[in-house]
Amino acid sequence: MPRRHAGTVARAGVQVMKPGGIAVWFSNGAASAAALKLTLDLYGREAVRAVNNPVEEEDTDNLRFQRDVSEWLGVGIEQAVNPEYPESSAVQVWWRRRAMVFTHGAPCTVHLKKEARQHWEKTNPVDWHVFGFTAEERQRHDRFVMTERENVLPVLIDAGMTKDDCADLIRSAGIALPRVYAEGYPNANCIGCVKATSPTYWNLVRETRPQDFSDRAAQSRALGVRLVRVKNKRIFLDELDPSAKGYPLKRLKMPECGIHCEEKP
Repeated sequence: MPRRHAGTVARAGVQVMKPGGIAVWFSNGAASAAALKLTLDLYGREAVRAVNNPVEEEDTDNLRFQRDVSEWLGVGIEQAVNPEYPESSAVQVWWRRRAMVFTHGAPCTVHLKKEARQHWEKTNPVDWHVFGFTAEERQRHDRFVMTERENVLPVLIDAGMTKDDCADLIRSAGIALPRVYAEGYPNANCIGCVKATSPTYWNLVRETRPQDFSDRAAQSRALGVRLVRVKNKRIFLDELDPSAKGYPLKRLKMPECGIHCEEKP
């Protein structure tokens, strides 16, 4: 795909001049890092702003990864925070909302990602947004465009890049992926992601991050939230058999946590 003028965005063969530029929402994962790289290559750094929503409960190595990507691409990564939650803590959101997950998603995503993005946009208007939707997630992208916003550039989908392709791109640049990938997690979300329901996932948390598992179990019990599903029945984390299995780890399809959130197996 040919490089375009910094102020020009092309979709489906149509070029539209836009003065506001492009925001790439960087979530400290391989897919969003690859999306940032492709967007810079396509449209030029003067058109692109990289923005991250910090979340206290992410692994600390995510910050190392963020610095490495920033240095690799030569761009600063801005922080977008919801002033209603200046601590950027999912745990605090759950306590304040008296809930950890709702039918159509998690309140931490709403307040720490979506509302933080909306607050940032009030003083930083842009015309286009880029998220880490990969080639396997075309349906999620299409659904997001229909329900959330139309001005999204699916750079990874257009390039046919899968999650594995994104990881390979990052490794080829000499950058180590966030360490949570090596521990078996499918993305670099918060450890103990409350939109997960798989016993396989939660027993991985129990094994690799026992304190996080204990914290989630205690808070979910206090709030009356049954986070895990076993044989189509919701149970509390402290009721989960350590040997229980659901989907194999390689089949878990939890998306990187952006300004969109859906409950996954």
